[in-house]
Amino acid sequence: MLLDTAALYFRAYYGMPDTVKSPDGVPVNAIRGLLDMIGRLVTEFTPTELIACWDEDWRPQWRVDLLPTYKAHRVAEAVPVGPDTEVVPDTLTPQVPIIVDALTALGIPIVGKAEYEADDIIGTLAATAMVPVDVVTGDRDLFQVVDDERAVRVIYTARGMSKLEIVTEEVLRAKYGISARQYADFAVMRGDASDGLPGVAGVGEKTAATLLGQFGDLDGILAAAAEGSRSPLSVGVKTKLRAAADYLTRAPAVVNVARDLDLPDVNARIGIPEAGREAIAELQTRWGLGRSVTRAVEALDLRATRV
Repeated sequence: MLLDTAALYFRAYYGMPDTVKSPDGVPVNAIRGLLDMIGRLVTEFTPTELIACWDEDWRPQWRVDLLPTYKAHRVAEAVPVGPDTEVVPDTLTPQVPIIVDALTALGIPIVGKAEYEADDIIGTLAATAMVPVDVVTGDRDLFQVVDDERAVRVIYTARGMSKLEIVTEEVLRAKYGISARQYADFAVMRGDASDGLPGVAGVGEKTAATLLGQFGDLDGILAAAAEGSRSPLSVGVKTKLRAAADYLTRAPAVVNVARDLDLPDVNARIGIPEAGREAIAELQTRWGLGRSVTRAVEALDLRATRV
C-alpha cells in the first residue's frame, strides 16, 4: 500500500476541526486524522507492506520550466486554501514533523526524492513492485498507474473516507471511455484547473476520449493532425490542436509520473519496531493523540500477526 501522504494529511486536517488539540493547546487534527485513516486502511485492505510516499518538492522547478502555469495558482496570495491545495495553513505546519515522528515510530517508511513529488515516488514503486499494489490518493493524476494485469489499483479518497472508490481499468473505461495508459494524455488534452493545466481549448472529456479511442495516444492524434488534407480529423479539431501545439509538446512530461527513479530500498513490511512502541506511546501522551494512536497500533499489530 502506497500512501499519497500529504494528500491524506491535508484531507485529515480539513476533515477534523482544529479545535482538536494537544494538552498544551497545539492543534493535532491532521495527525489524529491521518492515524485514523491508517488504522482503517490497514484493517479494511490488509496490506502486507506500507509506505508513506513524500513530496520532497510539491512543485518541482523542472516541471515549472516546462509549464509555468503548473500549480501556479496555488502559490498566489489570494488562493483559497482547502484539501486540494498545497498552501499549508499555519495550524498544519507544526503538525508535519510530528506526523514524521509518528510514522517512523510505527515502522512506516517515508520515501521521497529531491526535486520530485509523491506522485513520482508512487509511479516508480507501483511500476517496480512484484506484488499487487493499492495506491491511496485523492489525486486523479494517479489513475495513470492503474494496471489490472499487475493488480495495481487506486483507492480514491476524493469523496472522503466513508465513500472510498476502488479505481480499476474497468472503472476508468466505464467513467471516461479510456484505459489507464491513456489517462495522462487524456488529462493533458482535457486540462485540469487544479494543477494549472490549460488543456486544449475546445477539447473536453468526450472529445479527448473519442480521439484517444481512434488514434491510441497523443502522438497518434498529432500524427493524424499532421497529415494535412488526408487527415481523418475535422478542420475544427485540427485547428484546436494546432493552436495548442506548444502546450502539447511540453505538458506530457509534466503530467506523466516518473516510473524509473532511483529510490532507496526500505523495509516496508508491516510491523512496529520495539523501539517504536516507546516512542509512539510518548507521542500519544505528549500530543494527546488518544485513541487515534491506539487504533493505528492495533490495526498494524493485527496485520503483522497475519503476514
